[in-house]
Amino acid sequence: IGTEGEGYECLYIVLPINLSTVYHIVVRMPSKAEDILLGFKINWMNLRDADSGKVLWQGTEDFTDPEKEHEARVPRKILKCRAVSREISFSSIQAMDKFRLEQRVYFKDRMLEEWFFEFGTVIPNSTNTWQSLIEAAPESQMMPAQVLSGNVVIETQFFDDELLVSTSKVRLFYV
Repeated sequence: IGTEGEGYECLYIVLPINLSTVYHIVVRMPSKAEDILLGFKINWMNLRDADSGKVLWQGTEDFTDPEKEHEARVPRKILKCRAVSREISFSSIQAMDKFRLEQRVYFKDRMLEEWFFEFGTVIPNSTNTWQSLIEAAPESQMMPAQVLSGNVVIETQFFDDELLVSTSKVRLFYV
């Protein structure tokens, strides 16, 4: 099962049936990152045209599951926006002192962009809304939707300060 220390706790049990037998059981305890992830959920997310405020896409899938590659179908007109406002509603059972995200945008496994976002303190047993502004690349550097669709993956790493809580991957399809 494992050894004592580093996320393992040792339990000694003496059963009244046979007082001369001591059972040594080692139980794996979740790490702090696992504790945070177990109690962390994205409730919903939306993307808006930052200039008009119009919601262009909204989803309720919890994108925090690191075990699968998620998919999002986003309207292709989002690529014409000067800037996009991303709003996330999330809940956390655990407190976090310095909640932050690192996002990397990959096109056919090659990183194109990297963004860093800081939220700060998360109160335990809370639901929070976080809005961020993402500015578009110059139009001359934009690829057409039909080239990007299905070939773009956004990798998001969730951190509490320097502690990596989870990594999520979302493949984008422009419809």
